[in-house]
Amino acid sequence: MTHIAPQEAAAPQKTGFFSTGPDAPRLAWLARPPRRENAAPGLVWLGGFRSDMRGTKAQFLDSLAETQGRACLRFDYSGHGESEGDFADATIGLWAEQALAIFRALTKGPQIVVGSSMGGWIALLLARALAQAGEADRLAGMVLIAPAVDFTEALIWPQLPAAVRRTIESEGVWMRPANDYGEGYPLTRSLFEDGKANSLLGGKIRTYCPVSILQGMADPDVPWRHAMRLVESLASDPATITLVKDGDHRLSRPQDLQALQKAIEYLDGAAAAKP
Repeated sequence: MTHIAPQEAAAPQKTGFFSTGPDAPRLAWLARPPRRENAAPGLVWLGGFRSDMRGTKAQFLDSLAETQGRACLRFDYSGHGESEGDFADATIGLWAEQALAIFRALTKGPQIVVGSSMGGWIALLLARALAQAGEADRLAGMVLIAPAVDFTEALIWPQLPAAVRRTIESEGVWMRPANDYGEGYPLTRSLFEDGKANSLLGGKIRTYCPVSILQGMADPDVPWRHAMRLVESLASDPATITLVKDGDHRLSRPQDLQALQKAIEYLDGAAAAKP
């Protein structure tokens, strides 16, 4: 683990709003600049479906960056957390576009992207977009926590009752009722259609960087075999997977956060060894 000298002052965290266009919703962000120019790759947090940039794992990532003197960027997608925009108007493709735009605008040099749940899918779409633009070297590595790749079509749609699927198809939206995990929210036809258009599993997935996956085997939302499908699709890039036998979907216990730090340190080593 990297330690800093006591006399080094912590880099102040910056906050603001970012917009991808004049009529686009403003996206709330929190960024910690690196303490020195030769710091390790920056960290970029990509949150999950209906989560925000102030959750346990995101806060841990920022604390780690502060301790190690490296950059860290967190933000909320539109319709999430402190960002503007209506959740019902957004799609996977839109959130991926926002991630790409804010990544380019607010980070410099190689980054380690940490994607949780839906953020894992967004991270892979980000990698594809960067590679297509000749910017694959911007990714030093990727940590995917319970990656919910293709979750709209592969995980949610098959579990919806037939009557609910008909409602979404005919009316364009269905309000998922509140439960023990939180308040209700809309599931739109556009979310599923766009999710299908941005699906990745079943084909070859490239990241052009090392990937470390953390997956709980007691995860009720993203089965561990779903993560194994992703590993099989990453055949051309270095990929490791850590299965946590008693881990749930959140993977935010102290031991889970330690595993996250170890994954980042592994990717640091891989980046340092790269010629």
